[in-house]
Amino acid sequence: MLIEILKSKLHCVTVTEANINYMGSITIDEDLMDAAGLIAGEKVQVVDNNNGERFETYVIRGERGSGCICLNGAAARKVLVGDTVIIMAFAHMDPDEARAFQPKVVFPRDNRL
Repeated sequence: MLIEILKSKLHCVTVTEANINYMGSITIDEDLMDAAGLIAGEKVQVVDNNNGERFETYVIRGERGSGCICLNGAAARKVLVGDTVIIMAFAHMDPDEARAFQPKVVFPRDNRL
């Protein structure tokens, strides 16, 4: 049996852009991706602290050092620029592996490390 546990978390980052005309996803500064152990194409859950929205999308690599957090496509309708979001990725593990696993949790300041 496998269980789903938190693998990575970017806690309280600020949405810098919302691009409705893109095909979907969330663009994240590559420095932030590296710090949280996120990879391009990985599914993430996004939680908007300002309006309570929760949705899933996938990660696109953003410009390193830019602080970019851009919601694209339909997800852009669920946030406003300036909203504070939490971005989480999960992994499937057996319970023994999960007990020993430590998620990468990052607390950026102004979307930078």
